[in-house]
Amino acid sequence: MIRDEVLRSFAGCAALVTGGTGLIGRQVVDLLVGAGATVTIVSLDRFQVNSKATHVTGDLTDFELCKDVTKDVDFVFHLAGIKGSAKVSATHLASHFVPTMMFNVNVLEACRLNRVHKVVYTSSIGAYANAEVFKESEPGDFCDAPMDFAGWAKRMAELQVHAYRVQYGLDNFAIVRPSNVYGPGDNFDPENAMVVPTLMYRIRKREDPVIVWGDGSAVRDIAYSRDVAEGVVLALHHGTKGRYVNLGAGKGYSVRELVEALRSFLDFNYEFDSSKPSGFPRRVMDISLARKMIDYNPTTSLVDGLRATWNWFVQNEDEYLKKKNYFKTPA
Repeated sequence: MIRDEVLRSFAGCAALVTGGTGLIGRQVVDLLVGAGATVTIVSLDRFQVNSKATHVTGDLTDFELCKDVTKDVDFVFHLAGIKGSAKVSATHLASHFVPTMMFNVNVLEACRLNRVHKVVYTSSIGAYANAEVFKESEPGDFCDAPMDFAGWAKRMAELQVHAYRVQYGLDNFAIVRPSNVYGPGDNFDPENAMVVPTLMYRIRKREDPVIVWGDGSAVRDIAYSRDVAEGVVLALHHGTKGRYVNLGAGKGYSVRELVEALRSFLDFNYEFDSSKPSGFPRRVMDISLARKMIDYNPTTSLVDGLRATWNWFVQNEDEYLKKKNYFKTPA
């Protein structure tokens, strides 16, 4: 939970949330609106997530738009991103990489030019090199290659923030690297969804049994969106001194534990298909720096987060059809 004094600091301020209709973004919007901030969302999704926020439909690859929407803004929460499964991200490299690079460069540079008071940039676990435990390196250390191609786009924006710090002495740009995030507003498109929404979609469609790839032993750090959103707000408030901090659950869950957590409140049958790849055996985030530096403290249990996500999905199962899908847009 965020302390009341932190939330009160946003009262009366003007905040811009890019990607405010997304998984983490909508939670950030709710937190800021509840704190009394004047909030503007910029997104290509044509639906509202909070009636008290102003929604601007716009493409952040347009630099003029970015300069316009960041003018006279106190805080910018840059959460706009492209989310897709590992498979689609690996096959549609340009669809993922190019727009991500463009709107990251544009938003961050517009914030610098317009002298935005505080900015937080949401990077990704994909910016890390492969490892079992992800722990932050020292500021300015960018030696290891990201685990996948899309991670380079996220890494480039981190380098941009580093360049601002070195050349201009700017410490007002914070960076966070979230883990595998799930929650209300997730991408439930069966063609490119991540593991949690994929399982929920297939359960909802009454597949019997639900076939789960691998043997269930792969371990992942999966974090609930509200917890991560609180971390994003805390990162902007406290600052990260130009470096990145991890935002995850701080513990790993096996795919088998995930499926059993779903089975604790849903009735379905499942089978593991060990002939299919399980992926990297273990990926977990160390969140000790975020606990110390920005007072980050994720509190949502796996079952509670999954139940809240399922309840939202049942009531909004077609929302993904209204989302901008970069992987289905013709070149």
